Amino acid sequence: MQVAITIKDIARLANVSITTVSKVINNKDDSISEQTKNKILQIIKETNYQPNAIARSLVTKKTKTIGLIIPDITNPFFPEIARGAEDCANIYGYNIFLCNTDDNAEKENNYIAVLREKCVDGIIFTSSSIPKYEHIIDLIDSGIPVVMIDRSIEPKLKNIYGVFLDNYKGGYLATKYLIELGHRNIACITGPLYTKSAIERLNGYKKALSDFNIEINNSMIIEGDFKINSGMVAAEKIIENKDVTGIFACNDLMAYGVYKTLKKKGYRIPDDISIVGFDDIQLSQILEPQLTTIKQPSYDMGLTATRVLIKLIEGEKVRKKVVKFEPSLIERKSVREYHNNI
Repeated sequence: MQVAITIKDIARLANVSITTVSKVINNKDDSISEQTKNKILQIIKETNYQPNAIARSLVTKKTKTIGLIIPDITNPFFPEIARGAEDCANIYGYNIFLCNTDDNAEKENNYIAVLREKCVDGIIFTSSSIPKYEHIIDLIDSGIPVVMIDRSIEPKLKNIYGVFLDNYKGGYLATKYLIELGHRNIACITGPLYTKSAIERLNGYKKALSDFNIEINNSMIIEGDFKINSGMVAAEKIIENKDVTGIFACNDLMAYGVYKTLKKKGYRIPDDISIVGFDDIQLSQILEPQLTTIKQPSYDMGLTATRVLIKLIEGEKVRKKVVKFEPSLIERKSVREYHNNI
């Protein structure tokens, strides 16, 4: 069995101290000559030396690992965030532990405990329904950097960094688009209203109606849970109102549920009812008709959140505590103009 090469072996072969080898490995070699540095690197290459992550963490106090906690891995929006996070982490030499909570507060707390046991250097997460965020405060108080993503939290909490979309503007854009095409009876399927992102999208919807002097009808606002089935159930209720000509589903998965119910009931999209979604996940381009939706740059959000977290971990200055991305409307085929005389 081949004996593993240690940092002590590298130091002996290079005829230098263990400290010198450690400095080269950890890129803290400004005081070391190029000749010595190159000699050490060549020996590392020839011996296929792999630094011991546990031993190195004892010296650097860093494990080069990050926790990423998301609520629903089956929603394609979150794997895109995870991909952006992973790509950024790899650039900086970090690894990611991915945790899926199923939007369950108990699972979220359990994952936080596990990540703390594994001594992760920081955590990125979309929180579930815990209203007071004691777990986040506790993490920060214990010195673990935290970056929130997708779902914002109470602004009064200090030292919270976050990467979010302007959900209010997204809800406004979706509704305004339908209104400008002649729709006046527009239903809204919200996300779970314990989340700030769902509340903000709903408020954007209401503001657009108000700006165009359209009365807000609470019976046309139905709470969903960001999953396909809730879109199906909501659509069943919406079509009881024969006047509805447009639906704003506050994420694409719920819009897919609307498609399923409407087609089952014999409705034509967009001839009978127009639909706008939210997220612009890849499947939205495959639907028939393709879904008009509000785009969230999920990959870029994951990448940015990870970059911010790594800066915090490495003690660098972060200029903005909150990075807010702009939504954009992606026009496809699921919306048509509506005229009362048609």
